[in-house]
Amino acid sequence: MTAPPATRAPWDNSEATEGTLSRTSRSLRNRTKNTIATNPSSPRRVRARTSRTGRIRYAFDNSMSRGTPALVAWLGAASLVLILAFATVITVFNLREGKAAADGHKGFLNELFQTMLHALDAGTVAGDAGSWPLLITMMAVTVAGLFMISALIGIVAAGIDARIADLQRGRSQVVESGHTVMLGWSDAIFPILSELAMANESSRRAVVVILADRDKVEMEHEIREKVPDLRTTRVVCRTGSPIDIADVALSSPDEARSIIVLSPGGADPDSDVIKTLLALTHTAHDGPPVVVEIANPDNVGTARMIGRGRAIIIDKRSTVAKLIVRTSRESGAAAVYTELFDFEGDEIYFHQDHGLAEQKYGAVLRHHENASIIGLLDCDGVALLNPPHDTPVGESSLIVVAGDDSMLATLRHSCAEVDESAITASVNAAEGPSRVLLIGWNESTKTVVAELDNYAEPGSVLTVLTELGEPQLPVLRNLVATIQRGSTTARKRPGDACHASLGPGHRAPVLR
Repeated sequence: MTAPPATRAPWDNSEATEGTLSRTSRSLRNRTKNTIATNPSSPRRVRARTSRTGRIRYAFDNSMSRGTPALVAWLGAASLVLILAFATVITVFNLREGKAAADGHKGFLNELFQTMLHALDAGTVAGDAGSWPLLITMMAVTVAGLFMISALIGIVAAGIDARIADLQRGRSQVVESGHTVMLGWSDAIFPILSELAMANESSRRAVVVILADRDKVEMEHEIREKVPDLRTTRVVCRTGSPIDIADVALSSPDEARSIIVLSPGGADPDSDVIKTLLALTHTAHDGPPVVVEIANPDNVGTARMIGRGRAIIIDKRSTVAKLIVRTSRESGAAAVYTELFDFEGDEIYFHQDHGLAEQKYGAVLRHHENASIIGLLDCDGVALLNPPHDTPVGESSLIVVAGDDSMLATLRHSCAEVDESAITASVNAAEGPSRVLLIGWNESTKTVVAELDNYAEPGSVLTVLTELGEPQLPVLRNLVATIQRGSTTARKRPGDACHASLGPGHRAPVLR
């Protein structure tokens, strides 16, 4: 059987539609072809016209876009053409006659000089004498020179304004050596600048370069407001991204004495810090030491790997937590830490060129009169605080407490005798279980609790007062922890649960 021929519905006019579309397409192609052939601005004609005149205009536009030097060069060329043209006209047509010609003011070189004076100084035309053609020609030179000089003044003024704007943007290269570079911006920059100003007080030309993704003028204004006394330290601000290699190069990091990378804050600050560290170490393994601030302890390993031995990683969360625990356990420890860590008063320094390599540690303890030795720093960078007295000094650096680093080169030898009979050993009483109240909760709380557990005696009690519900505590060995929900700012009446937790012998760190 054969299939019956397909029948088309009355309303199916696809063949007619296809035919109409085909005719329309051919008509559009022909119309486009005719338009291109007759239109003077067709691509073919444009290419032909560009080959004759457009290339010259294109080259001129490119040269003009190169800035003030190109504009001044073109203006000088135009002025030279103007002077040569008018000097040639005066010489060829012998316009200078009479007394001026008799006095020797004749010749092409003289006319060239006179024309240049008229073009540069409009008042020169007042001293002209001669025929009317000469006066009119000199007047034309003077008017043309007015336009040239006005354009020159405008170009130079615009170039100076643009240069001042570039300087205010802070995009110029820093040409310094032995300076301190700070990359990034945070609230910690102001106390750091204050400490650096005190540390550099003995130096006459101390420089701190700050590179941050902020406006240069705003940074300088804020530093002047919050750190008014910089002593002998000069602060140079530059605008740029600390994670961009080209921008970091503006601060001359390879010539710096040290580099500080600040944590910018936010949801994930360590990502920017690690990118900045990559920008510093991408080309060379050596260079000035880099101090890096890390907010999350989980990223410390990554930062150390990228630092390639140059980076000194500061785990902000763990460091602050340890200081909180130590100062809560020892009365007066906060004053000691403040005295040793800031640059006001005495500080901790590393003394390398001491000349005591043949001595034992016990012998060098009383060697210096105006410095106190508290330990050794070996060649591997490991600090030994108060090692055994028979430890040889060798190539290790001395860890000393002194008034300033400038004193290390002139330490005086102590000649005083030590009365050992006056030295007594104190016996520390055994510490029993303690009670600790922890007020508040933040990202450092787990580290603080873990540190408290390391120092606590078995059976010690920890009470956590927080408004955050049921936070998760780390695994504890010595502490028995309880969590109380309540306000950390409202003062409770005697007899309330939180007030009852505060008893004799309680230590109460406050976390915010």
